[in-house]
This record gives sequence, C-alpha cells and structure tokens, in this order.
Amino acid sequence: MDGENQTVVSEFIFWGLANSKNLQLLLFLIFLMLYLLIVSGNIVILILITTDPHLHSPMYFLLANLSFIDMWLSSNTTPKMITDFLWENKTISFAGCMSQVFFSHCIVGAEMVLLVVMAYDRYVAICKPLHYFTIMNLKRCTGLVLASWTVGFIHGISYVLVVMQLPFCGPNKIDSFFCDMPLVIKLACMDSHDLNTLMNAECGVLAVTCFVVLLISYTYILITVRQSSKAGALKALSTCSAHITVVMLFFVPCIFIYVWPLSITWLDKFLAVFYSVFTPLLNPAIYTLRNKEMKNAMKRFIGKFLGAAGNS
Repeated sequence: MDGENQTVVSEFIFWGLANSKNLQLLLFLIFLMLYLLIVSGNIVILILITTDPHLHSPMYFLLANLSFIDMWLSSNTTPKMITDFLWENKTISFAGCMSQVFFSHCIVGAEMVLLVVMAYDRYVAICKPLHYFTIMNLKRCTGLVLASWTVGFIHGISYVLVVMQLPFCGPNKIDSFFCDMPLVIKLACMDSHDLNTLMNAECGVLAVTCFVVLLISYTYILITVRQSSKAGALKALSTCSAHITVVMLFFVPCIFIYVWPLSITWLDKFLAVFYSVFTPLLNPAIYTLRNKEMKNAMKRFIGKFLGAAGNS
C-alpha cells in the first residue's frame, strides 16, 4: 500500500463478550467478584508463605511465585474487560494493546517454565529425598525462578517486536475482550497467514516442550512412588495430583488457542476467559484445599490475628 494513502491505527476496538446491556451488567458483577477473589486468594497465599516459618521450604517458595504470576496473568486483561462492560465503546490505545500482547506472552511463558521447575522440585523431593534440601537450596530455587522470568521476557518481547513492525492501516476491530496476538496480526494490511503460522509454531515449541517434559516428569514420579511405602506414596500422589490438575487447567486452553487453534470464535473467547480468569482463581483453591500444611498455616494465621485483636 502506498505510504501516502496509509492511515496509521492509533487505537483498537474490542467487540467484547456480549452485546446485551443487561448481560454485560451481569457479567460485570460476576467478573468483578471473581477478580477480587483471584487477587485476595493469591495475596493470602503470598502472606501465609512469607510469614509462616513452617512454609519456608522450596515447594512453597515456588508456590508463592506461582501465585504472584497468576495474579499478574489475570491483572493483564481482566480489569480492562470488567470496565469495558460498562462502556459502549470498548477501545484500547495502540500502546495499551502492545502492552497486553507483551505481558500476556511474557507471563504465560514464565508460568510454563515455572510449572516445569515445580515438577522438578517434586521429582527431587520424591525420588531423592535425602538430597532434597541440598539440591533445592535457596540459591538454586531463586536461579530457576529468574530463569522462568527470563524465558517469559524473551518470549513476550519477541512477539511484541514482530507485531509492532506490522503495517496497521485501517481495520481495528478485535472480536475479543483483549489484544490476542493472532487476532491483532489478522488486522495487518498484509497477508498474515504465514506470519501467524510462524508465531503459533514458535509458541508451540515452548508450550509443547514444557507440556511433554511435565508429562514425562509426573509419569516417572508416579511410577517411582508405586514402588515406595504405601503411606509415602499416598502423600506424594496427593501432592502431585494437585500439580497435575494445575498443569492441565493451564496448558489445555493455551494449546487450543495458540498451538492447535480451532478458529471457533465463541470457543476461543471461552478458553481465553478460562486461562486468564478461572485458572488463576482455581490454583489457590487447589493448593489450599488439598494441602494440609496450607490449611494448618491458615488456622495459625487466623489464630494469631484473632489473638492480636483480642489483646488490643
């Protein structure tokens, strides 16, 4: 297209999740409550792990980082979605859109790698229990968490640098509630099929690699615990089942959105809502309701809080 006739897009328009005003008001109330639960639930986990000495172990250090990532995963898109339910014109600036693209892929990439790190932590704890605290010391745990954020940053910045170079010269309506990378690429004034395929393939390498490593890791762990004592096997199985549930809840929507897209608009929206809202909401519930140590830490925290209130 001739540069003189090209109009630079300064903002994008979301179609959102619904058209009915009554339905949008209902969704506003529902997602507002869900978002408040996400933030409060993950903050509670962070406070418990930080303040309770009984939870100062590698597994809970990694769990605290997972809660932190989940909180930001939801915060990247959910507040904008909630406020848009109240407005007829659902717009976002070009810079805001690029920010969503970057943080979506940065945070998702970091969480994928962190889930692999958590699987490694369970492998060491179950298969090499005598060397657990030597192998999973604070320095190594910190390094692994920083590595997950580094991978996430590279993953996110590679996407946003490519998208920012695309020519946007007119179409600016996105049939979603946030700047989803494949939908943004489709708006470029060029044949985007090959680029979209390349970007999905790049995302697929990270997602599928992490997913396969996780499946192999947990399969090996479960085979190992079958050969150990019954009591130890049951405890390990309970811990691993929570991790496996979180892995499935996170990876399945991502795979169907980016790696193996179904190109069904309502399903894409549902999966996007699921991994940006329901996964960060379910993770705290899964780890607290299925974890005896977290339950006891909650009781101790409430006891201290009530004791302090009673003394005052």
